[in-house]
Amino acid sequence: MQATILLIDDNAVQAATRQTILKRAGYFVIPVLHPQRALEQIQAHEFTETIDLVITDHIMPGMNGAEFVRQLRHLQPEVPVLVISGLDEAEDAYRDLHVTFRLKPLQPHNLLATVEKMVATSPEPASTQGSAAAPTVR
Repeated sequence: MQATILLIDDNAVQAATRQTILKRAGYFVIPVLHPQRALEQIQAHEFTETIDLVITDHIMPGMNGAEFVRQLRHLQPEVPVLVISGLDEAEDAYRDLHVTFRLKPLQPHNLLATVEKMVATSPEPASTQGSAAAPTVR
């Protein structure tokens, strides 16, 4: 089964690069340039596929990655989240949000290894009733 990844990054070049890497590896990728728009789409059930993983940048206009994840957790508390940032100190903003944090630059093989591990260990869709969070991978 092909995993569906929601990719949020306001930098169109970085988003397109990651989308290409992930698509070539066999993932179905939904790119969104604005975190607020992604939340609206999730809330409105606009995605036809179940989101298996969310990948987000940290610094974005209007809403940073941590704010996005906090709001996402109210809508989909179980979905695994990978945060990619160029700021090491940004990791503190995600404390208790149950995310995997990686620093830029994230080489393609490291991106794919992280995604593969997160998708393989994500909860089954039927388990979205509970409040247990996805495991943190470092």
